[in-house]
Amino acid sequence: MKKLIMLTLSASVLAACQSTPTDTATTTTTTQQDQSANVKVPRAKQADAKSQTQLLNPELIAPLPVVEKVTPQEEADLWQRIRRQLAMPIPENARVEAQRNFYLQHPAYMDRVAKRAAPFMHFIVEEIEKRSLPLELALLPIVESAFDPFAYSHGSAAGIWQFIPGTARQYGLDINWWYDGRRDVYSATHAALDYLTALNNRFDNWLHALAAYNSGGGRVNSAIRRNARAGKPTDFWSLDLPRETRAYVPKLLALADILRHQDNYQVSWLPIENKPYLRVVETDSQIDLALAAEMSGLELEQLHHYNSGYNRWATDPDGPHRLLLPLANAERLEQWLVNAEQSDLVRWHRHKVKSGESLIVIAKQYHTTAHAIQQANNLTGHLIRAGDYLLVPAAARELDDYSLSADQRLSATQSRQQGSYKIDHTIKRGDTLWDLSRKYDVNLRQLAKWNGIAPTDPLRPGRKLVVWQGDEKTSGVTRSIHYQVRSGDSLARIANRFNVTIRDIEKWNQINRSNYLQPGQRLKLIVDVTRMTNDI
Repeated sequence: MKKLIMLTLSASVLAACQSTPTDTATTTTTTQQDQSANVKVPRAKQADAKSQTQLLNPELIAPLPVVEKVTPQEEADLWQRIRRQLAMPIPENARVEAQRNFYLQHPAYMDRVAKRAAPFMHFIVEEIEKRSLPLELALLPIVESAFDPFAYSHGSAAGIWQFIPGTARQYGLDINWWYDGRRDVYSATHAALDYLTALNNRFDNWLHALAAYNSGGGRVNSAIRRNARAGKPTDFWSLDLPRETRAYVPKLLALADILRHQDNYQVSWLPIENKPYLRVVETDSQIDLALAAEMSGLELEQLHHYNSGYNRWATDPDGPHRLLLPLANAERLEQWLVNAEQSDLVRWHRHKVKSGESLIVIAKQYHTTAHAIQQANNLTGHLIRAGDYLLVPAAARELDDYSLSADQRLSATQSRQQGSYKIDHTIKRGDTLWDLSRKYDVNLRQLAKWNGIAPTDPLRPGRKLVVWQGDEKTSGVTRSIHYQVRSGDSLARIANRFNVTIRDIEKWNQINRSNYLQPGQRLKLIVDVTRMTNDI
């Protein structure tokens, strides 16, 4: 009897479990179920039963429409394309934290960097992705140069990737009078990624490779060997490296961390549209940058900024004959080039050789090179004769208009006010920046910066340097005057008359007190007219 009751209860529970929420709680026997098999069930009931079957069998449920996820390459903002592919582990240590705090505390700096990066970043990201390299490398020009294509560091490094001359040439970047491949964003990016790949292949460790990019592979290798011999760890954080390198890698990791966790840091970098901005236009031969700007519809300075590798008014006669231009401007230039002749790409002068002239003299006159004149006239040597005619390539506009050429950039740098007055020094054979800094009592690095060079750069005799003297915010009224030496004058008497020192007069005029002054000789003097006590 107990067994019969238990079986009845079990059947009731099972039937209740199989009913839908709208069913009434009734129990049926097997006979009743068989009889109802021939009874037509309303469609609503059939659908209800089907729904219940699907709930009990999830594999039968029709899949929901799949929402397509945007790939990194399809992101609207290029920073997000980079962010989604960042993968380097970032440790929490004081060195990374210090660099992260700097970037977080200087949002205006990052905005300036983003504006500079905007034309070039898409090209850089594409090249990194093609090589399957870490996307953190796209942030490296921020650390190196703040994305300034004209950046020049104390170690003679140039461009957004900061190549030094030796490494640049090793990786195929030419450096000559016309062209500096270190500042050519297109060529330098390929060279930098080649170099970084080689360093990673050497160390099999990206942090070591990055450290070596900054301070050299030999130095990093020596630090690793020292630690290994001493039984110490050989990871980047344990190596004894130069101070600059110890901060260099944390800077990159800090940037990557900020970008990866920008929501946490409440940071939003200026968006960069995730599509190509610049396109390469190839020309058959040397082209005047002013002409290229005119035919493409760009301002000359803007075109030169995108093509910062060119030192002068035109591309290098020996190549590359390549320009980076915004897409619409590139199309305009290409359309013009279709029907242009080679002779249309630069302006030509027909020069009659005068007695005593050489190719070098003529080249200087037209701001070109002897080699360019040889090429234009099919000359195999330097021999020219008076009366001969030469075709000479020359700038289409005044040289001052090419404001980003090497000469004009140097002129702007040297003219920038850095003190109350400046001295022009003509370099003599044997001069060094160290000697000149001692002579003029100025900081060596400042002297180099005033003249757009690095402290270790060699000095060319005949080149002019500027030396700034005095505080830029002087309270007096200084004037530069030229004093004509009179009979009986001495340096001491002139110094006393104008309330200056003999040493100042020597510096301003590059003379020595042992030299005799000649009547009629003109001396440059920087005088504070508010402190003069004697009449001139």
